[in-house]
Amino acid sequence: MPLIPVVPENHSHVLAEFDCLDPLLSALRLDSGRLKCTCLAVSRKWLALGTSAGGLHLIQKEGWKQRLILTHKEGSITQVACCPHDEDFIAVATSQGLVVVWELQLERRGRPERVSVSWEHRGQTITSLCWDTSTLRVFVGDTGGKVSLLRAGSSKLGKGSTFVIFPVQTVTTVDSRVVQLGYQDGRLLVSSLSRCYLCDTDREKFWRVGYKERDGEYGACFYPQNRGLLVGQPPLLYSARPGSRIWEASFNGEVLSTHQFKQPLACPPLPLITYRDEPHYNPAQKSPQSIAFTKLLYFGDQNLLTWTDSAIYIFTPQNGQVLLWTEVKDLVNIAVYRNELFCLHGSGRLSHLSLLSAERCVERLLRRESWPLAAGVCCMFQHTVTSSRARKSIPIDRLEHLRSQLSSSTHPELCVQLEEVISKLEPLDSASSSRRSSISSHESFNVLDCGIYRVISRRGSQSDEETSSLINQSASEEERLKEFSFVQEEDQVDHDPQSAERVEAERSDSGLQFHLPLSFLPKPPRIALQAVKDSVSSFVKKTTEKINTLQMNTLQMNSELWQRTEFREGGQAEISATTSFSEEMDNEVYDEMPTIESDMQELRSATERAISQIQDPLVLLDPDCLGETLLEWLVVLERILGPADHGSAAAGDSITDGLGEERWDYLNACSEQQEESSLSSGEPRESMTEEKTEESPELGEKEDGCDSSEKEHEVSNETRPDPVRVASPKAVPMDLLADLNQLATLYTELSCFRKKEEENERALGCIAFLRRYFFLLDQERVRRMCLLCHQEQPEAQRSFTEAMLDVTRHSKVVEVIQRGDLLRSLRSLRELQPCSAPPLLAHLHRLYEKHGEAAVRSFTQFYPTVTPADIVTMAQQSHFLAYLDNLVQSRTEEDRLSFLQSLLEPESLGQDWLELALTHDAPQRCDTLTPDGEPRWHSHCFSWGYGRLLSLLIRLPADLSSKQKMAETCRSHGYWTGYISLCCELQRRTEAFSAICRLDDISLLQEAGGVEPQSLEEWKLLIRLSQRCSGASDSDQLTGVNGSGWSNGSEDCGGKMSPETLTLMLARCAGPDRAMAVLEECGVQLDLSPHSKLVCELLRVTEKRQRAMIQTMLERCDRFLWSQHA
Repeated sequence: MPLIPVVPENHSHVLAEFDCLDPLLSALRLDSGRLKCTCLAVSRKWLALGTSAGGLHLIQKEGWKQRLILTHKEGSITQVACCPHDEDFIAVATSQGLVVVWELQLERRGRPERVSVSWEHRGQTITSLCWDTSTLRVFVGDTGGKVSLLRAGSSKLGKGSTFVIFPVQTVTTVDSRVVQLGYQDGRLLVSSLSRCYLCDTDREKFWRVGYKERDGEYGACFYPQNRGLLVGQPPLLYSARPGSRIWEASFNGEVLSTHQFKQPLACPPLPLITYRDEPHYNPAQKSPQSIAFTKLLYFGDQNLLTWTDSAIYIFTPQNGQVLLWTEVKDLVNIAVYRNELFCLHGSGRLSHLSLLSAERCVERLLRRESWPLAAGVCCMFQHTVTSSRARKSIPIDRLEHLRSQLSSSTHPELCVQLEEVISKLEPLDSASSSRRSSISSHESFNVLDCGIYRVISRRGSQSDEETSSLINQSASEEERLKEFSFVQEEDQVDHDPQSAERVEAERSDSGLQFHLPLSFLPKPPRIALQAVKDSVSSFVKKTTEKINTLQMNTLQMNSELWQRTEFREGGQAEISATTSFSEEMDNEVYDEMPTIESDMQELRSATERAISQIQDPLVLLDPDCLGETLLEWLVVLERILGPADHGSAAAGDSITDGLGEERWDYLNACSEQQEESSLSSGEPRESMTEEKTEESPELGEKEDGCDSSEKEHEVSNETRPDPVRVASPKAVPMDLLADLNQLATLYTELSCFRKKEEENERALGCIAFLRRYFFLLDQERVRRMCLLCHQEQPEAQRSFTEAMLDVTRHSKVVEVIQRGDLLRSLRSLRELQPCSAPPLLAHLHRLYEKHGEAAVRSFTQFYPTVTPADIVTMAQQSHFLAYLDNLVQSRTEEDRLSFLQSLLEPESLGQDWLELALTHDAPQRCDTLTPDGEPRWHSHCFSWGYGRLLSLLIRLPADLSSKQKMAETCRSHGYWTGYISLCCELQRRTEAFSAICRLDDISLLQEAGGVEPQSLEEWKLLIRLSQRCSGASDSDQLTGVNGSGWSNGSEDCGGKMSPETLTLMLARCAGPDRAMAVLEECGVQLDLSPHSKLVCELLRVTEKRQRAMIQTMLERCDRFLWSQHA
């Protein structure tokens, strides 16, 4: 064994693993491949483990004993949180978006019950749960950015206390996915992908923590100040930033300083002290680490903890130091309580770690008789073990006992190192004895009446020298701290000067001219002013570089789009060309006025002639004649209002709109294509733009050059599409514009629905005409046309969207949308009502690009102005399903089916939507279907993400062929509840009984909507099928193809299908004697269990008594009737 390297003196703590939790996981059967632990939480008493089957295991930490199993049929457990002030309550979130608060009732030995349930986040993945620190409230955050509040009642306070008015409430919706939640003293901390928010839940006020955004998963947490002199101070909060930085902010959200841990993390990692293997410490320095702290947790004694998938980091933010960092493999999640860590690994394994000082770690290892491991820690942390304060934990005799337990033959180097450590040990009273000796030798003292020792110092003694040296040392320390504060000022809060000025403008009453984050020691004014000067100069330099880069890119784009000679010449040529152009314009205005009037007159006469011809029914009802009439009118329209050059991007409308308008149209088209590609790839648009802006100017110039060369190559190979023209190049009278609107829209519709082989060679295509003359078209009619031909001509829909985005780009709503506040944007759109569908669709398209699925879910409030047909052309399929589900669920339960039927235009959409719902957020086919296409055992108990929508789709009225197709679709995807319902509706009851027998769940027959046999023949068929399928289901269950009832969430499913259970059902319906006769007719030899025999006897007795009672009632009725007759 080589010599163990010594850890530097600034490291005094370690992470140690003393307990092995593998036997616990084996006892819970959580170590198999089918059933895994998905999340965990820890409190003083409990360790809560959520599983992939929907079970929640509550483990008592004392002795690691399992106390409870809470089951959930609503999907796997994704989040769990223990109440910090009442351990009888625990909150659970499932994969379907359900949040449940359980009251365990262990003190009263009652059954656990669900005291509160929330479906507010249905269909979303819940990312964080957080308890209120004083009341029974749970805060919930999801991937859509919604934060809700769930109140829970308690049965401890009486019967009425369990009833809570408005138990679920939406707190806010942030701009992106919620990463972490925290709560302290009435304030909620919400950390999203872009920024951190602070919410006063009592006063309903919100603040942003800092002004600079971020992009990625970064956590945040509160930091209580309840130690020493800080007792009673409000908590601090810490928010992670890119580049291994953490913001320190006040309780009001004001950023105080920035802690930079990139350089401190260059130290080597400390080993994990574990029984699994020997600790190895490599003293070689590492490079600085730039880490994204995805979660921040308040841990232990005034520490912060965070982790990645390969390491754990613990900081002491008060002094800005790294307490330790340790490499731990395959980390997924961590739960902490005081100085304990429970780590969940990707393989499903659990590890229990503790943060301890080195001497405490050695003490616990000695108690466990882990001799080599204890000796290794002693040698590694010599500076801690040899100090006098360590004698309280590990006396000298215990270390000598440790030395005697080591064998010189197996651990020779370790024995030698341990001997050296023992030789350096300081006794427990060394510090105090030296202190007393110095007092007695250099100072005199007397005892007062009250018992206080009064020390009289001797001048010139060694104590005076020590005092003066201490004073000098404190002065030098103060100077060094000043230098540190000045260096820290350069790496201080990463606000830009503009944000600092905004902060000071809001706090004008404070009297400070600049918002400088003060450290714990004051800085001289000259240093502070120098820091401000450097910060401002750096900002001005960066801004100047960005402006220069932008100007170069703009000039380069102009040269590519507009190949004019004046752009290639020098500056004087540009000035002269501009001057000559303005002079020519002044001279040509008067020359062109008569020409414009004559052109308008010619266009008016051609339009009137075309309208008069179309009014003839023989022309209007004949597509060929109608097309010829419109083509004659199109020739005049092209010559007067058409672009000057059809192949170039510069169109004739530059007379009124100028070069900038056409350039905007082309750039808008390019940007739309880029946005569509980014949406199809699944990457959010905001992250792409932020990554581009953070790159260096040199890199940006290189990329711009590459992009320009690629664009030139593409343009040379392909024809560039016509720009969308949304404004007329010439002034057109209103009456003529109305007639042109009718003809242009009619031509667009005719060319859209005409087949390609029927098109005239002179005709202008639908897409080209739409892009050239959009300013003449009826927007609503074009929208309907694009919806009808979306499958055949998707380019028409893209062109229409591009045009409407250009039309509405100057609206005030666009500015609100660009700010990124979804709620404010929706409020602005509601204020525009009543609004026609085309401009509203343009704004909704911008919202979808900005916020994705979160925006689509909120589009239901604009129905019926915006229909599902509009959304399906805009959003991805999975996002459209979320919109459709929300839209249908917004209606009352009795109106949902009729409302869904009204949305089917045409009716074939029902089949498309059914297949869409069966392929998204659905179980795997291998889990619901056997290789031969038959149902797997209990596979109907799997949860379907859009189960409510599926149940409505299969109940829609349809013809026989459509119902048969729906049944086959449900069968091919393994949606067995829908398949059985459709089989009953199609009178295919044999297939329904066969599926029920293979699913092996008798509740499918007994429930209210179950398929109960209606004749003895069906009972016989069902008994034969159950006897045939019982063996297959038993083998399927034993081999674990689909997992047991625990693995698929089916622990609460009904009983098994067997001839015995069916016989008992038949006995309840037709009597036990008839049931036994049917069993004999089926040829089934069945030996009833004692319980079944007892049930049959009870049924016989009940039947006899019922017959006797009926006979008695009939006799009494007969006597009564005869008495009345007499």
